[in-house]
Amino acid sequence: MPPIGLLLGGVDFSNLFAVIREGSMAGPFATLADAQKAGAVTINYGLFMNTIITFLIIAFAIFMVVKGMNSLKKEEEAPAAEPTEKDCTFCYTTIPIKATRCPHCTSELGSQS
Repeated sequence: MPPIGLLLGGVDFSNLFAVIREGSMAGPFATLADAQKAGAVTINYGLFMNTIITFLIIAFAIFMVVKGMNSLKKEEEAPAAEPTEKDCTFCYTTIPIKATRCPHCTSELGSQS
């Protein structure tokens, strides 16, 4: 995590830990490796934070790739809907397609459309 460490002023998360139980040697440990060498039981929250940050960076990168791929995909046009209205051949008003008589001019339409 060197870029993150540079942004945070050189902080190294990998050496952050909490001692739960002392090992064969007691005392404050400078690094996680020293604590593990002494047999101390530790909670390695620094490694956990590194893993979370790495996961978020990778997830964001994959999100951006998928978003870019989706923007390149051509959208399919919806099929045209069947007409539900037609024009009267006598008065040119819009009427339902199944109408046999125009409600405006009362003309019989029959099979005309």
